[in-house]
Amino acid sequence: MSNTVTSEIGAFPQEWRVDRLDSLFSVQQGKQVSKKNREGNSQRPFLRTKNVFWGRLDLSELDEMHFTDGEESRLALQPGDLLICEGGDIGRSAIWRGDLQRCYHQNHLHRARRRNRAEVDPEFVLFWLWYAFEIGSVYFGRGNVTTIPNLSQSKLCELPLPIPPLPEQRKIAAVLGLVQRAIEEQERLIALTAELKKALLHKLFTEGLRGEPQKQTEIGPVPQSWEVVRLDDICIFVSGGTPSKQNAEFWTGSIPWVSPKDMKKPRLSDVTDHISDAALKDGSSLAPTGCVFVVIRGMILAKDVPVALAEVPMAFNQDMKAIISGPRIVPSFLLYALVAFKQHLFQKVGRSAHGTMTLMSSELAQFSIPLPDRQTQEEIATAIETVERKHEIHRRKQTILTDLFRTLLHELMTAQIRVDDLELRTEQI
Repeated sequence: MSNTVTSEIGAFPQEWRVDRLDSLFSVQQGKQVSKKNREGNSQRPFLRTKNVFWGRLDLSELDEMHFTDGEESRLALQPGDLLICEGGDIGRSAIWRGDLQRCYHQNHLHRARRRNRAEVDPEFVLFWLWYAFEIGSVYFGRGNVTTIPNLSQSKLCELPLPIPPLPEQRKIAAVLGLVQRAIEEQERLIALTAELKKALLHKLFTEGLRGEPQKQTEIGPVPQSWEVVRLDDICIFVSGGTPSKQNAEFWTGSIPWVSPKDMKKPRLSDVTDHISDAALKDGSSLAPTGCVFVVIRGMILAKDVPVALAEVPMAFNQDMKAIISGPRIVPSFLLYALVAFKQHLFQKVGRSAHGTMTLMSSELAQFSIPLPDRQTQEEIATAIETVERKHEIHRRKQTILTDLFRTLLHELMTAQIRVDDLELRTEQI
């Protein structure tokens, strides 16, 4: 980098300077919460650390506390104030934008207020704090091994802060804000498609597609024409295994080998571990494309029963069962039936004599699901899979945007790239 000046936190362009945070901001801690302050009239809303997330505030659940007249004058938040967490996720920050007429903050939050509006942009400083505490390891005062890590007011005041010219600060903040809003939009769409899938599962597996009358069954209401069948009447069950870990050559093959740690998505096309043909013969089983894996052993069963469909042939370990669909049931419909009635399946989980959570093979085999004709099965599976694919697209976009954000945050805050060299527009992102 030519024409630079060197500081304690690196080299920056000559037109930048590095200063302490307290030279640009006045730093104020909030009021300590006590039982006495939570009683009586004249309660005022205040922010806790639980309300502060990186770049945003959650105002849906605000606590209230009594403040004296002097405290109200001293601690009332103003638009543009930065709120910085003292403990927990140290340094996590957001900007108060004046969403409420009067709001205050607790003592575990630092409030940083600009001394000179013409010198520094709070949006830029927010992103610098994000970089300093999350990526750049600029702050090292995380307490000692005997204490809970914390960010004292004196340490925060000492935090070095690079200061580009104000127009450049605003441009940097605008670029990073654009990417962050794109990430938040993907997060909104991820939540929306997850809720849509949940609602669709419930509706289709209780009402069907034709609007026909329902009947009451041992698993709840289902359309009149549907059957209720046990899994062992329509499927085949296969057990898995683990090849010897002592033979390194067993673990260098091309056959995907599934274990509970891989069961985080509804469909599996590849997994972390792979085994060889020799390993398959030594101690595992190969399940065909379209089989549905169910975790039957492990502590994950204390909170969930993971299920997933194999999109390619896969081997698997002994803590899972592979359910192979017979001619009466469509594999994707089986997957979604197990998801739709997962709460019933979860109730079958018990604890073994050794304390491990277990779903007995007999319980799984005798588990009942509703079964319409194959055409209806295919239509229901297609409808749910469409929403599921949209969910996965938004999740991948979020991952890509998050990686982009972290790269830009690092390079812009260290001046490895200059904002005027970027040409990012909303439609590009």
